[in-house]
Amino acid sequence: MVRFATALHDLGVKKGDVVAMLMGNCIQYVIGYYAITRIGAIASGINPTYKPLEFLHQLDVTQAKFLIAYDAFFDEKSKSRIKKNLPYIGEILGRSTVEKVIYTNLADLAHGLGFKRTLGKALGIIPKGKVNVPGAVNFMDLLKTEPNVPKVEIDVKTHPATYIMTGGTTGLPKAAVLSHFNVVSNAEQTKYWLGGEKPGIGNIGVLPFFHSFAHTIIMNATIAFGGWIMMFPTPPPTEELLEHIEELPAPEGLVYAGAEILFKRLADFPNIKEKYPKVMGKLTLCASGAGPLHGPVRDAFVENTGGNIVEGYGLTETTPLVSAGNLFGESPIGVIGLPVPGTEWGIWPTENFNEGAICLGNPNDTNFGEEHTGEICVHGPQVMYEYLNQTEETNDTIKKYDSKLWLLTGDIGFMNEDGTIEIRDRKKQLIKVAGHSVFPKEVESMLMKHEAVSEAAVSGLPDPAGKVGEITKAWVELKPEYVGKITEEELIAWTQENMTKWKCPRMIEFIQEVPKNILGKVQRRILQINDPIWKEKHGE
Repeated sequence: MVRFATALHDLGVKKGDVVAMLMGNCIQYVIGYYAITRIGAIASGINPTYKPLEFLHQLDVTQAKFLIAYDAFFDEKSKSRIKKNLPYIGEILGRSTVEKVIYTNLADLAHGLGFKRTLGKALGIIPKGKVNVPGAVNFMDLLKTEPNVPKVEIDVKTHPATYIMTGGTTGLPKAAVLSHFNVVSNAEQTKYWLGGEKPGIGNIGVLPFFHSFAHTIIMNATIAFGGWIMMFPTPPPTEELLEHIEELPAPEGLVYAGAEILFKRLADFPNIKEKYPKVMGKLTLCASGAGPLHGPVRDAFVENTGGNIVEGYGLTETTPLVSAGNLFGESPIGVIGLPVPGTEWGIWPTENFNEGAICLGNPNDTNFGEEHTGEICVHGPQVMYEYLNQTEETNDTIKKYDSKLWLLTGDIGFMNEDGTIEIRDRKKQLIKVAGHSVFPKEVESMLMKHEAVSEAAVSGLPDPAGKVGEITKAWVELKPEYVGKITEEELIAWTQENMTKWKCPRMIEFIQEVPKNILGKVQRRILQINDPIWKEKHGE
């Protein structure tokens, strides 16, 4: 890392310059991140599955001057890149702010550092390509630089360590500015949530490092508690993951963080105890995020692996960890745990923050329970510095109350008397049916209690009759054994037997698969805007 930091400085990377990284999980990404931040520059990871214009947009937002990327992205004719449907950025690079390119290949550090075993069969099909960019520099050549890192003075409270792209609490794409103080604070908070320093403990790196979840829970927290990471360039098949876990030392358990879908695969995998007996009892430090953790999934995971899993909560704007369940005691399903050390949270009116808090969880508070639902707000050292060049958005998202800065999360929920919070839904995804608030997550959770339902996504559509404002529609993925054995009408009737009428879906559509993003989060918006009723009202 020190060699690479020196090389970056010698190439002209200065304090405050943005260095973008277009790579999957690899050793080069980790070296690059810490080298960039070591010299006061700003790291900005880019999703390697982005299309060229999405890639260009992030470069424009962050004004990146330097780019570290896989060689295949620069080769228009690379068959392996095309086969993997990865972007070609050569033709648009000239339209960006990038002045210097550093290229590498996933396999470059695999052989010498024992990474080959982790890559497994992937080494034979790693995309490769020729880099025909003037002045481009090979990553491996830079690692030969004699270490001589310059001393750089920064204000840790305000100087950015990284820009991470986010839809924000309003859904518009922007860059969250996370300072060195934010990043280190959240790594330390994660360490204490995991039980303190645990030298030698392992962390399974499946989540993409460019995302805030992996950036903290996998990369930074592992350094904080003194552990090691097993990196996967892409999520492996369940069998391959289990094979690796069998061989990993885990005297104090393994850290494994991800969306519920990753744990559901392990929960549903047949006979782990018999096929992979050395896996049993290792997965004891697991956190599910990017959506709710359902009771049946949690219970099946614990039974099938002998592990432990809790639900965590966070946002890119909070670096991201805000709260999590108790890994070392009781952790009820349905709540998002308690705030990590140094964090406060509360419930505010959804339409007027200035009215003051509904509930802060103080000893004299009485406004607990669902009848006191409002917007969840967070205060702590992990709250971002700002949105990059978005003053109005920043001021709408971070507000002062009682001399403290609070981040308005955009999530709706209520506080229980024990200080835990239950999330109802996103503020912007509330469905208004005849004046009633319908929370998509609540309807989805109810649908998934039906024996035939595997996954569900719920969203609001304009009422074609114009009577109730919006109607509720559910897109449902059935379990294979129930396909053709239940109708949409029967499922609607079942919801009407189990929910208040105005909460029930007016429409249900069976689909082959509920769409999810790279983290496993349900993409309701995709289903909503492609629905004929939506298109008729709002156009294509």
